[in-house]
Amino acid sequence: MGQVTRATEHLTIEEIDRRIKNSKEAWRIRRWMIIRNALVSPQPAAEIALRLGVAKQTVNNLISEYNRNGPSAVETPGKGQRQRAYLSLEEERHFLEPFNEHSAKGQVPTVREIHRALEERLARPVTKSTVYRLLKRHRWRKVAPRPRHPQADPSEQEAFNITSRSKLKLYFHNVRLMTNAL
Repeated sequence: MGQVTRATEHLTIEEIDRRIKNSKEAWRIRRWMIIRNALVSPQPAAEIALRLGVAKQTVNNLISEYNRNGPSAVETPGKGQRQRAYLSLEEERHFLEPFNEHSAKGQVPTVREIHRALEERLARPVTKSTVYRLLKRHRWRKVAPRPRHPQADPSEQEAFNITSRSKLKLYFHNVRLMTNAL
């Protein structure tokens, strides 16, 4: 039999039950259940882990953190959710507004300009891929002219070039004759 795992009474059992009931995420409910089990019936971490379907180390880590920091150890933001983002989505939207205004006037904002502005805003270096992901997140895309029209017919273009050259020669020949006559 291992060492008994006990939790400090930062909250009452009723308060923990209320938090379990109001939680929507399964991982948060499971965390509160670990704390509740350690308060109601202290047992070795291995038994609590077996009962709740988590690893023994998870129980040890959570109880230790809860005893030190209280309920804030359980009420963490979780995984994902842009935790390492430089700016919130709203801040990113405001950051890109001047570039939207420039593009509405016909000026083309480049990634280099946006990259410099972002580094100035954050006062730290940022990789270029961060800028590209920011632009993709806000549905920006690269607009460039096509190299050729999708419905272009090369044979018609060639025929036009041949006829237009001879017509141009004739035109310039006539212009030359007219200027010499004057």
